[in-house]
Amino acid sequence: MELIILDARLAEWGFPRYHSAGAAAIDLFACIEAPLRIEAQAPATLVSSGVALSFDDVSLAGLVLPRSGLGHRKGLVMGNGTGLIDPDYTGEIFVSAWNRNPPGADPIEIQPGERIAQMVFVPVVRPSFTVVDRFSRSTERGAGGFGSTG
Repeated sequence: MELIILDARLAEWGFPRYHSAGAAAIDLFACIEAPLRIEAQAPATLVSSGVALSFDDVSLAGLVLPRSGLGHRKGLVMGNGTGLIDPDYTGEIFVSAWNRNPPGADPIEIQPGERIAQMVFVPVVRPSFTVVDRFSRSTERGAGGFGSTG
């Protein structure tokens, strides 16, 4: 996988990498010019990560997720839940940051160079579809939806 560094400050802050031998994701940094205050319940804000990727493999995708500690302690989560980076996208990676705290809560302040999200790489399966009038096999559950298994 190729990585383009779009923000030279990453040389000082640290390039995206795995921070431990068992880490599943790389951290993404806030490549912003000044501290950014995100008000509680305000619309999500796009934050530059300062990097772009070329996957060179359509069987992989990237998922941008909130960092656990920031979501739990501060309420900073992804504005879109999870960001999906398709393997054919080669532009800059942005983080959709949202302050999920209740209205009136203190704003969350993001500092330049702060690790604000993480990206994990996952396999992509692209099945072929056959249009049918009914399925060729049945299951015990069938079409039972929400709560149907107890």
